[in-house]
Parts: sequence; structure tokens; C-alpha cells
Amino acid sequence: MNKINMENIGLTEKFVQDSKIYKDLYIGRVSSQYKNVFKVITKNGEIVAEISGKFHYNVKEHSEYPSVGDFVMIDRTDNLQGNGIIHHILPRKSAFIRKTAGSKEDIQVVATNIDTVLICMSLNNDFNLRRLERYLAIAWDSGATPVIVLTKSDLCKEVDIRLNEIYSIAIGVDVLVTTSTSDEGYQSLKKYLSSGKTVAFIGSSGVGKSTLINCLLGESILGTNGIRNDDKGRHTTTRRELMVLPNLGVVIDTPGMRELGIISADLTKSFSDIDKLASECRFNDCTHKNEPNCAVQEAVKNGTLSAERLESYWKLQKETRYEGLNSKMIEKEKVNEMFSGMGGMKNARKFIKEQNRKKRR
Repeated sequence: MNKINMENIGLTEKFVQDSKIYKDLYIGRVSSQYKNVFKVITKNGEIVAEISGKFHYNVKEHSEYPSVGDFVMIDRTDNLQGNGIIHHILPRKSAFIRKTAGSKEDIQVVATNIDTVLICMSLNNDFNLRRLERYLAIAWDSGATPVIVLTKSDLCKEVDIRLNEIYSIAIGVDVLVTTSTSDEGYQSLKKYLSSGKTVAFIGSSGVGKSTLINCLLGESILGTNGIRNDDKGRHTTTRRELMVLPNLGVVIDTPGMRELGIISADLTKSFSDIDKLASECRFNDCTHKNEPNCAVQEAVKNGTLSAERLESYWKLQKETRYEGLNSKMIEKEKVNEMFSGMGGMKNARKFIKEQNRKKRR
């Protein structure tokens, strides 16, 4: 096996210190997963591994299983005597997590211990500002730094218009324009690569994530397909995969995500423009709907804030607040919201009692 420079793949002193409580185990980093089998990069190379029975027994949430990017404690550094056994996950410094379609238990940890999230969106058929707002909200919440990568600029005749639209919602975020038809089209990505750093490529199917990664790797390791004529991306990447770049850290490729349910989001950063306006509202708990002297509504009226962006803010705010709550808890939140200007639940109950008393008269 070839020796691996573990510092290049993101092993920091913090992870080393966290590992010292586990005796007779080795540090590895999860590079891919297929069902219950994992590939883990160790100091002696990549090996096949599975989780221990005790680990499996103690897991309460799906998000507690190893994910691509995790640093884990494993019992060996080669497969000479069978599959390795993963016993522990070291604390994550960041995690991009989404809610998948279905019940509240369907939580997917897309990638962990990321430094930079490259949110890829095509300037062609995939372009969607509202979806981009979603990606940014989750990316900021993950603990990593988001960067927007616009692909297929050669297929767009309105690049400047698109850029102005993105600048209006992506406050404080780097925006890169790329094309796969030119060797220079991906060069701007290189400044985010360096030894010890982890970059994750995230976006819809067919937007060109795999093409960009192949350019960075210098060879066509990942299969690629474009967006179909019906604007449905072909699912080229079927599972998450971490790849090592010599002396330039690692990149993580992820399957296309058209649906992006929110578990947790940082709206203060992704909607910092609205957050700043809110500080000028008359009321500290202003909902920006019907209150007087609302700076947010004033911005919509004078055209400095789009009504669509405010609607998107409300929608994500509501999703973030209600996700994971049962029907009674959601109902309580809704009543609280209805009576927020009257003192919340206390006044709501009083109001309901009064209404019931009147009915009995």
C-alpha cells in the first residue's frame, strides 16, 4: 500500500487530540459508502470497513452513522486479515445536512468536515434563484464557507443579467463563472484547494460537478452527462465520494439534489439583507407582514428588495421552525404566531376561553 499524507486529507491536531481517548485504534477518513460497507483512507492506504455491532446498537439517529468526510477510529490500517471495523466517529467540525423526501426521520448527512461548499448551478436550464437561496441557507448553517460556481456559461447569452440577480441574493459569497469548453474555465476553483482542506461539490444533477472535478484531478475518473432537453439532470454520480488531490487536499463529489429539504438553516447569513433591514423596524419581533413602520415592507415597496425574496425568506423560516415537530407542536407554533402581537400562548388561551364562554351564554 502507498503511504498516505493524513495531514493533506484534512487530519488536524484537533482530530488527533480527540482520538487519544481511544486506545489501540487508528484514525481513518471515510471516502465512500455503499449500503453497510465503507471505504476508509488510513495512513497505509484505502481499506474496506464496516461498523461494529456495538456502534450499530448505540446509534439512535441516522445522522450518527459514518458519512463521507468523517474521521473515524478503526481497528486496522489494511485488509490483510479482513474488513476493518469502525468503532467511533470523531466530533465533526462541519456537516452539510438535508431532509430527504418522506418522514422527519429521513435525514441525510451529505458530507462532513468540509471547509468550502462549492454550490454548482448551471447558467443554462438549471438556473433557479429560490433553490440557490436554499443551498446557501444550509451551507452557512453547516459550518463551512459557501462559494457559488456557475457552470456552462457558454450556453447562456445573459450572463451579466444572471450575475446581477445572484449578487442581489448572495451577499458576502464568492461567485465564480466557469465553462467546460475551455481549459481555463475551472482555474478559478484552484484557489480554494490546498493541503489539508476539504471542498465539497453540491448541486442538481447534470450541472457539471463531475466535469469540474475531472478537470481538477487531471483525468476523467468520474462519469459525466449533461442536463437533458426536459431540464431533468441525469444522475451520473450515484453516491458520495471523497477523492485525494496530491498536496491539494480533497474534494467530495455528491449526487445531484433537486429536492433540498431543510433541517436547519442560517437565515441571518443567507438573508443578511433582510436581517439588516429588520434591525430598522419599529418592533423587535416584527414579522414584516402587517406591522407599521416595517423597514422590510418599505424596501419591497421602493423596489430595493424583491417580493419574491421576502416570500422565500418566510417559506424557509417556516420550514426551519416547523421541521421535526409533531402536529400538536406545529399547532402550538401556529397559534403562537397568530397571537404574537397579543402576548403569545397566554393571551391565546385567554382569548379562546372568552370565546367559549360567549358561546355558552
